[in-house]
Amino acid sequence: MATTPFIRDVPAARALAAWSAACAAAGCPERVDAVRTGLHEAVGRVTAEPVWATRSSPSYDASAMDGIAVRAADTIGASEGTPVLIEAGDYVVVDTGDPLPDGFDAVVMREHVHYDAGRAELRSAIVPYQHVRSIGEDVSAGELLLPVGHRLRAVDVAAAAAAGATGLVVRRAPVVAVLATGDEIRPVGTAPAPGVILDTNSLMLVAQAEAAGCDAWRSEIVPDDPEAIAAAVRDATARADVVIVVAGSSAGRDDHTAAIVERLGTLAVHGVAVRPGHPVVLGAVDATPVLGAPGYPVSASLTFDIFAAPLLAALEGATPPERPRARARLARKYASSMGMDDWVRVRLGRVGGELVATPLPRGAGVLTSLVRADGLLVVPAGLEGHHAGESVEVTLLRGVGAIDRTIVAVGSHDLVLDLAASELRAVDPGVTLASSNVGSLGGLVALRDGLCHVAGSHLLDPAGGEYTLPYVDRVLGGRDIAVVRLVHREQGLIVAAGNPLGIAGIEDVAGDGVRYVNRQRGAGTRVLLDYELGRRGIATDVISGYEREEHTHLAVAAAIAAGRADAGLGIMAAARAFGLDFVPVTREPYDLVLAAETLEDPVTAPLWALLEQPAFHAAVEALGGYGTEEMGRRIR
Repeated sequence: MATTPFIRDVPAARALAAWSAACAAAGCPERVDAVRTGLHEAVGRVTAEPVWATRSSPSYDASAMDGIAVRAADTIGASEGTPVLIEAGDYVVVDTGDPLPDGFDAVVMREHVHYDAGRAELRSAIVPYQHVRSIGEDVSAGELLLPVGHRLRAVDVAAAAAAGATGLVVRRAPVVAVLATGDEIRPVGTAPAPGVILDTNSLMLVAQAEAAGCDAWRSEIVPDDPEAIAAAVRDATARADVVIVVAGSSAGRDDHTAAIVERLGTLAVHGVAVRPGHPVVLGAVDATPVLGAPGYPVSASLTFDIFAAPLLAALEGATPPERPRARARLARKYASSMGMDDWVRVRLGRVGGELVATPLPRGAGVLTSLVRADGLLVVPAGLEGHHAGESVEVTLLRGVGAIDRTIVAVGSHDLVLDLAASELRAVDPGVTLASSNVGSLGGLVALRDGLCHVAGSHLLDPAGGEYTLPYVDRVLGGRDIAVVRLVHREQGLIVAAGNPLGIAGIEDVAGDGVRYVNRQRGAGTRVLLDYELGRRGIATDVISGYEREEHTHLAVAAAIAAGRADAGLGIMAAARAFGLDFVPVTREPYDLVLAAETLEDPVTAPLWALLEQPAFHAAVEALGGYGTEEMGRRIR
């Protein structure tokens, strides 16, 4: 079957409108069916009929407190100096919720009553209906309690019960079918192998649908065969309200979704101006909306939020939930291509009273960027990005309270920070250590600009051989700065297991046939490499791969483990993590740089406490290549 080329890149709002119009023209139901359900099953559903109170709540004048029922007129003139005594027959002891006895119009709280030979002594006057819940105080018979299109919460169901309801008419849960397609897709649990991709997308999309209040199911994996996919789509449209076909939505050799939707029904949109998520298919088959989601996981997840969630809410006669938004300062420059809305995942923390947003890796296949994201920044199609420090609007994916307890670390990558993040969360689930890897120099600049709490640094000054402190003076001169030693660590050449090329030192990376993988400009490891090359008189242009950059030690190790490179400077722990060999080059300090006042900031206090724990020292040393003898010591 010939593939269908992209129709055009349609802006998201227009694409959603076009899909809605196509679904209406194809006879897709505007709403799912209304059903009557018991109150215990109604939470999360959307009302299909208004809910009217059939009785008042409370249905009688009720005591709101434990105490005594009295006539308010009998308490006139009561005070601390001139208490009023009420005879035993002129008051009635009541508990909370008791009907107010006939002839009485107020309640005195038990703790305000003093007794004297059976008489009640009152030391303050009260007004009529004090501490009394009048008939209909909560809701009156005949009153509208809940409108149509209201998503029911626990309190709504309780109020409906109090108002006389025993069941409610609601929209049934929409049914979502998720079809995983692709010859390369394998069930979760399959052993890794070249060309094998685990079916994580359908697992994720079913969970997203269920979180949106839907019933969802996923098919067996469908191979890249047009007729098999078409049969699966036809089967799904007969059993679901919305069908999501995963992968095959682009315009490649095995991308059949658009052509199948066009052949079986109506193709409304193929290609949207959204990144990630560009190759989206929107259409209808057999009076059922069909969404073709990209195969990259970040794209698939965002596609659900942008397109499926509004449609599913509309089927229930509701609107999708609105996430809160806030202004934040961008921690680093972010470049974006014009022509598409760019959905950027960010980490968030509060520094100096302002929210700070740090962009996470943008790749459509980087699922962990969604795992770690605290918010979303949408760069409109008409912008080329944002500058560091610029104020931007972000949609919050995490509560403000949790964000306020986030320690923002920017600078050099080190596995000890990852371990610290895990240990901090284990001790207190409310504490987060969010680190962004921009290199040591980038971290110091971020600290200068008030965009982080701490900056990780191991910058070597070639002139004097000293680490970090000379750069602190240059970048942060004139400020009250503290430098805390985190670890000493082994830096060396990460090489393939068994060191097949026999690499023995820095000199060998300039050898013929050795493919090097470097760190980014501004990284302390890059500075160290340049220093070691300079000492030996080796020019950078003779090193194959010098311009190839990775942003973390683990990324360098991953490139070597995959066979894309033969050597790269990094830490021993990264080599160990991938089962690689390690050729030591030097032992260096890794420090945390911060404003001195941040040492007393309650947000960072858990980090300093962790650095004092012997168990954490032991865990760090177990990573390999670390020394913790000075951990937590302030060296400046």
